[in-house]
Amino acid sequence: MSTKSEFDVLLFDLGGVLIDFAGFAELSPLLPGKPDRREVRSRWIESESVQRFERGGITPLEFALGVIADLELAYSPDNFIAAFVGWARGPYPGARSLLSQLHRTHRLACLSNSNELHTPLHRRSMEPLIDRYYFSDELGHVKPDREIFEHVIRDLNVPPQRIAFFDDTPVNVRAGKDAGLNAYEVDGIDALSAQLRCLGLLDL
Repeated sequence: MSTKSEFDVLLFDLGGVLIDFAGFAELSPLLPGKPDRREVRSRWIESESVQRFERGGITPLEFALGVIADLELAYSPDNFIAAFVGWARGPYPGARSLLSQLHRTHRLACLSNSNELHTPLHRRSMEPLIDRYYFSDELGHVKPDREIFEHVIRDLNVPPQRIAFFDDTPVNVRAGKDAGLNAYEVDGIDALSAQLRCLGLLDL
């Protein structure tokens, strides 16, 4: 491990940071007023059905029915589930090579609000570059719950100030900071790379 870095662990959100999640862009033209991606993401996060599914508390069918009702979507449940699975499009170009470089000097972990349909896809797409996986549906808590951050800190057995956390959602970044992490808002692989360079964690 590099002795020059102020961090022992680099902790990444997946969707919107390392993995291309197309759901918000796909949903935007289907919603009244065609809200932008940021507004769609906010509405998605606030959906009780989304939160329950990402905690592992309901089935895919219950999730689909709830989201269709919450967002007033013209989908059948089966069609929505099929579309939802396809929204997880895998790592952004360059994401795996970026992780490979970082893995030489740091422990890498992910903390992702996920679900039983996406979690296996995410895990396979990141192996073997991620050392520890923290998925909300497996832990029973979602970001920005304080409990999920406390679990990660305990499990990593690292002081929170020695963890750098990267997420694309402002409320999660604030929650990470409140838990003592060094948290940074990054939206997409280019923004992540720029932040890593700014922190001296990536070669220019």
